[in-house]
Amino acid sequence: MGKTIERLATDKGHEIVFKSDENCIDLLKNGQVNGAEVALEFTGPESAAENIKACMLGGIPVVSGTTGWLKKHWEEVAETCELNNGSFFYASNFSIGVNIFFEINERLAQLMNAFPEYSAEIEEIHHIHKLDAPSGTGISLAEGIIKNHSAYKEWVLDDSTEAHAGKLPIIAKRTGEVPGTHIVRYHSGIDDIEISHVAKGREGFALGAILAAEWLIGKKGIFGMRDLLKL
Repeated sequence: MGKTIERLATDKGHEIVFKSDENCIDLLKNGQVNGAEVALEFTGPESAAENIKACMLGGIPVVSGTTGWLKKHWEEVAETCELNNGSFFYASNFSIGVNIFFEINERLAQLMNAFPEYSAEIEEIHHIHKLDAPSGTGISLAEGIIKNHSAYKEWVLDDSTEAHAGKLPIIAKRTGEVPGTHIVRYHSGIDDIEISHVAKGREGFALGAILAAEWLIGKKGIFGMRDLLKL
């Protein structure tokens, strides 16, 4: 993602003035980033929260697409943003198509809530290098169903077809170099309903992140794709 963002940002006329690694935390905290106006953070779940907080401490607006860290660290990141009057944009997926898919998923869940004979599941397929399972996109889809369908109270990571009372199964597969495929299914004894989003590459994610970075300049607070796309 970093390489794709760099290539596309440069094509759009932006300048990459600083590249961070594990040794750059102090530079980020002190704002010593060659005059960077915004940081794009795509690392891993073990380092994301510290990277984001360091940017905020250094007065740098930050856009993050790293998943797998929210459950443990969201509150402290949000607090750091507030205390430092920071600017933070987070999305589990920056693809415009995926965010439209999120909206369709919620509307479908509202409709299916009236038909208890259908049971729901989510399947996601990603490349073998993806560290977290389920993905942030899979979790966002699950949360959209749980919010709008009374049969489900929580999601469960599952690779079987066994029913779980009140739990929405997410089946996570890691294979090859698949950029990202997400499928929402509703099963019944007489038919199935299925919606899906299939990414063809990383460009859609990268372009969305660059749009978010452009949009974030001059704003204060915590934002997401619904703010950017006015959904």
